[in-house]
Amino acid sequence: MKGIQMDLISSDKLERLSSVEKIRMILDSVEDGKIIVLERGLTPQEETKLIEATMTKITPGEFAGIEIESYPGAVHQSWFDKLRKKPVDRARLTVIGPADQLKMLKRDRDVISAMVSAR
Repeated sequence: MKGIQMDLISSDKLERLSSVEKIRMILDSVEDGKIIVLERGLTPQEETKLIEATMTKITPGEFAGIEIESYPGAVHQSWFDKLRKKPVDRARLTVIGPADQLKMLKRDRDVISAMVSAR
């Protein structure tokens, strides 16, 4: 069967992985041509590390990099959480895929529209 594989990763699985393991899992999957949808997005630091790791892997004609888009998470912090400097919640949903297959068309508060093409 020919097609595009899409992996939907639960927040439970993501919570069991370290940041390094998350980034490795995502990069390995995207390099294999898969589209990844994370139920719970990455932290801003994890997204930065993912982009840095991706930049070292880009090879013309082989790996074009990643396309990534997220819904912003709700920012509801009590004054007590702010005093404790509790981190703000991460993105609600993140879509990641090979840059040569996944083109984000638009994103608003409730919808991410993407065009996916076969290699």
